[in-house]
Amino acid sequence: MSSASLTRPHDGVALVTLDARDRGGFMSWEAVGAVADAMTEGREGGARVTVLASAATDYWFQHAWLPDLIAMAEGRPTSAEPDVWWRLLAEIAHVDVVTIAAINGDCSGGGAEFGWACDLRVASVNAWFGQPEVRIALATGIGGTSRLARLIGRTATAGMVFDGRPVTASRINELGALNRLVAEGAAIDTAVEWAAELATRPHASLTAEKQMLNDNDDLSLHDALRNEQRLFGGTVNSPEGVAAMKATQARFDGGETVREVYGAPEPTALS
Repeated sequence: MSSASLTRPHDGVALVTLDARDRGGFMSWEAVGAVADAMTEGREGGARVTVLASAATDYWFQHAWLPDLIAMAEGRPTSAEPDVWWRLLAEIAHVDVVTIAAINGDCSGGGAEFGWACDLRVASVNAWFGQPEVRIALATGIGGTSRLARLIGRTATAGMVFDGRPVTASRINELGALNRLVAEGAAIDTAVEWAAELATRPHASLTAEKQMLNDNDDLSLHDALRNEQRLFGGTVNSPEGVAAMKATQARFDGGETVREVYGAPEPTALS
């Protein structure tokens, strides 16, 4: 039976770990529901950043468990209600939580699509990414074409979804879909460390930025800029925003540089 565990490694951080080894990492409806439930519990318990991880070391989340898809097509009961897929996507998109996919191994199909839906992606260099639906007479269903094309472009996406073969983490990183490419076995620790840092950011600022990112997918540039100004106004006029601006300006007035105040660039690739 697939299960998902919830731990809180740092203040404001939820680590949700799926154990689907009973089905080879394939995402049964039951497994998807377990991840969604754990994410909800983490968010309602105060998580500001959630890391999605796998209990296995050679794969992250794989595609839908085919017996569930077959049962759905034939009108038979599935391991859980099919709407759990949309419930998990809604949790990933929730504006109160930044989501990080800690991809420590291969992912495919719906599993890869959950990764594309996350705000941030950290992947081990050994990972492969695939949308193999065409090879089993299917099509992508929850973002493996539409969302992926926004991340890596139409041409690269067409190659993946028409051919169905996986691509390496290094290639996905070159195409711009990863935030950090790390050594084998380091994805979860790196993601959790980053989550702990992000959780210290003002929550109102994080939620405003995520709302902008979510809205941007459906708005013209003109409307997206108006929306960004609206959300910006909510932060700049808040007591927390005013206090933070004053504290920051005091550091500049004290002689610190922009580099000193805002820190060094984040690592983006394996070195």
